[in-house]
This record gives sequence, C-alpha cells and structure tokens, in this order.
Amino acid sequence: MRILGIESSCDETAAAIVQDDSNHATILSSVVASQLGVHFKYGGVVPELASREHLKAIVPVVRSAMKRAGSSWDDIDAIAVTQGPGLVGSLLVGITYAKSICFARGISLIAVNHIEGHIHAVVLESGPAIAYPALALVVSGGHTHLFEVREGFSYRLLGRTRDDAAGEAFDKVAKLLGFGYPGGPIIDALAPHGNARAVRFTFAKMKGNALDFSFSGLKTAVLRWVEQRNMASEIDARRRLDNASVDDYLRATPQATLDLLASFQHAVIDELLKRSTVAAEEIGARSMIVSGGVACNAGLRRAAQSAALPYAVLFPTPGLSTDNAAMIAAAAIPKFRRGEFADFALKAQANLALA
Repeated sequence: MRILGIESSCDETAAAIVQDDSNHATILSSVVASQLGVHFKYGGVVPELASREHLKAIVPVVRSAMKRAGSSWDDIDAIAVTQGPGLVGSLLVGITYAKSICFARGISLIAVNHIEGHIHAVVLESGPAIAYPALALVVSGGHTHLFEVREGFSYRLLGRTRDDAAGEAFDKVAKLLGFGYPGGPIIDALAPHGNARAVRFTFAKMKGNALDFSFSGLKTAVLRWVEQRNMASEIDARRRLDNASVDDYLRATPQATLDLLASFQHAVIDELLKRSTVAAEEIGARSMIVSGGVACNAGLRRAAQSAALPYAVLFPTPGLSTDNAAMIAAAAIPKFRRGEFADFALKAQANLALA
C-alpha cells in the first residue's frame, strides 16, 4: 500500500509517500516547503499570504515527493489530505488539489485530522513501543490538547487550552521581548543560559475541567515584568538585529532577561507535564506520546525523559514533530484498512475536532 499524504493546514506545503507492508510503514519521501521567510517580518503567519504560497508550492512539492519515492500515479493507492483544523484558505489548496488528482486518476481519497496526524508521527516511528491506553499530548503553535488513545486509534479528549496554545505563548513572549519569529526555538536555545528559578510564575486554578490549560496569564505576567523595567532600548536593539544567531542574541540580552526566558520556559514545561501526569494517572496510561512543534523543545524533552514516570514517554524525531505530510499519510493507513474514504463533497473545516 502506498499513500500520498498532503499537508497544507498552516504555513508549510508538504507532500510525502508512505508505504505500508504488513503493518510496517516506511517513509519513501517527505518534502516540506516552508514559508518562514514570507511571514518572518510580520512576526506570525498571515493567512492570505499563506494561501497564496500554497498555490505556488503544491504542484512542485508533490512532484518532488513522487520523484524522490520513485513513484508514478499508478503506484499510489490513496491520497490522504488534511481536512482540518487549520487556516481555511490553506486547507482548501491541499484539499482541492487532492480531490482533483483523485477524480482524474480514479484514486481513493482519505480525509485526515491534522491533530491525529501529529499523534501518528509517533506511531510511524515508535509504533511497537506504544502501549495502550496511551496519553497523547499534542502541543504546538495552534494546539495544546490531551487525548486518551485507545488501541485501534479511537480518541477521547481529556483537556485543551482555553486560550493561547503553548507554542503561541512562546512566539508572543519572544515577539514582546524583541526576538525573532518563530520564538519557540529562540527561547529554547537561550533558556539554558538563565536561571529557571529566578522569576516565579503562577497559574490560575482552572474551574470546570482541571485538565484544561491556560497560558494567557503567563504571557500577561511577562508583559507586566517588562513594563516594570526600562527595557525599551534593549528590546529595540534586538529587533534591529538581522539574521541573528544565538550568539548574537546572547550578546544583546542581559542576564536578567535570560533568567526571565529560562523561568518562562520552565513554567510552561512544568504546566504541560503536571497536567499530563494527572491525566495519565486518571486513564491508567501505559505510555505517553508527545507530538507537535513544541515537541522539538529540548527543555521539554529533557524534563519528560528525566521524570520518574511508570511508563515510556515517546517523542517523534524533530523532522516529524513540525507539520509534515508523512504523518498525514501514516494516519490514513488504518483508515484505508477500514475503508474510511472521503467523497468529493469533502470540505475544509477550520475547527475540526478529533473524536
């Protein structure tokens, strides 16, 4: 079975071919066209620009994936495409392209939830090591969700963010302090140079579902910290840096700000793992999956893997943590086996839930 995956939910156009042989999946190719250079100067993703870039990239990206896999259209058994959640304009590019090829070539179409794709990024690489029920923490710039994952890939939502996603909080704090975009990798690189206990952050006690997250208060606390200090010249100096390296930022950042970054990252990681641990205990989890762009965070990986937990904590490799199409193709494999195909009425769903 060969499945072509297409991912266009946000600002990366991706295509990949995954082959499944007797329950063993292999990535034959994976191509990602990043739009980072387009959105960098805006400090975040501009939806209209993202859609236009997808239109430019979708055909060459798919062609490249096919060529690298040594595949022709006759070799493809199904096309899996992200239906949502995501930016509607971006999703429409991938969905329209996938439906067109399926119609023209008589290939089966499979709709995939982007969040389920992130979970399958771990399944793709560590499938035999996952014991069920598993707890999945999907954490990125757009998502912070906790799911119970049962054998056979059924899901139950346990908790989610009520405001900012964790990755979004990283980006907003970095922007506030004059660092580049995306902010998560920058904060992760600078945090080891600060004292993670220097600034004390607190989180609001959640009413209702105790497994929900909230990061807006943490972002506001950083804003108040900045407002209480004369930091305008320091922040402006960092904003003027062009193509800054970690060393450039270190030279332009006083120790007190490095301590703030370290404390901020520590607070986010502590909150993620604290609620994940409670959720894992509630469902009797036998393993834990951490996926999404924030799964690249070295501090989160160290903290999760050094914690004395009674179950394995599994991460995807960095290349499969961020948005990619191999995870979309992998998530489509069990759907293909169950005969869960989409028709040409398939529409993009910006807030598609995973159930």
